Amino acid sequence: MSTAPYGGADPGLYGPGSVTWQCHGDPVMWIAGVRALYLQALHPRAVRGVMANSTFHRDAWGRLLRTADFVGTLTYGTTYTAERAGARVRALHARLSATDPDTGERFRVDDPELLLWVHCAQIDSFLHVLLRSGVPLTAEQADRYVDENRVNARLVGLDPADVPADTAALAAYFEEVRPRLAAGADARAVDDFLRAPPVHPLLVPGRNLLWRPLAAAAYGTLPDWAHRLYGRTAPPPRVVTRRLRLTGRVLRSIPAGLRWRLPPGHILKAMRRLGPGSRPCAYTLRTPAAILDRPRRARHDDGGGFKTWRSPD
Repeated sequence: MSTAPYGGADPGLYGPGSVTWQCHGDPVMWIAGVRALYLQALHPRAVRGVMANSTFHRDAWGRLLRTADFVGTLTYGTTYTAERAGARVRALHARLSATDPDTGERFRVDDPELLLWVHCAQIDSFLHVLLRSGVPLTAEQADRYVDENRVNARLVGLDPADVPADTAALAAYFEEVRPRLAAGADARAVDDFLRAPPVHPLLVPGRNLLWRPLAAAAYGTLPDWAHRLYGRTAPPPRVVTRRLRLTGRVLRSIPAGLRWRLPPGHILKAMRRLGPGSRPCAYTLRTPAAILDRPRRARHDDGGGFKTWRSPD
């Protein structure tokens, strides 16, 4: 992407002209990140690789924040910082292995099958929550989002040619991988943490007031087959969608400048680098969306998703 509109400054791997840049600053991305953890944990090898090579039980908060930092760096950082972050992740994964909980087979954490699952679960979750919370993307823009994030896949060690490039391919991938998914002991440990993360006793009321509704919203947006694997029901899809849209409105009512001051401040750094015209806001996509979407406007189904992109349930 040309740097000319930004006085020669580096817009990074995505840039303000991308759907990814405009959407990743939306506060519902925190809910989407929790949904991604729920979904990723359903692959027995992928979640075992995490449990065997990290301090998830003691530092699950840290892992969640590091993941958010990585996504922010890739989206809003310079090309150099994004490439460097990807190189660090690839080098770390290349040193790690784990034992399959069912077969006892030793496997590498950077197995392309596992990297692909983690990537697809993340991108599906981000897109699903953005759309279902009311972000006005068209089917074409949703496809662009999936395609753009093959850059993300490359940085963690995947060949972009092997990664879904649109929403139909992403849905087909989930159909293909579903028979290999299960909610074993590791997935249930993730579920237990996300439902009631350990905090200081004095902070328990705050956790119950703020965190639990967020985690419940993330869990509710999972497809029905994921609920069945976890063995926990969720409210009816229309109720989940209504609550998620309300949550999105509340979170978006918090001034962006205040939200973006939270560490590590990727968006504010990007705006200082590129100027105020780079300010991300998914709703700036509304006007082109109205143009792109005619004559086939994407339609909600009973689950609150869009039939052209939603994960199968």
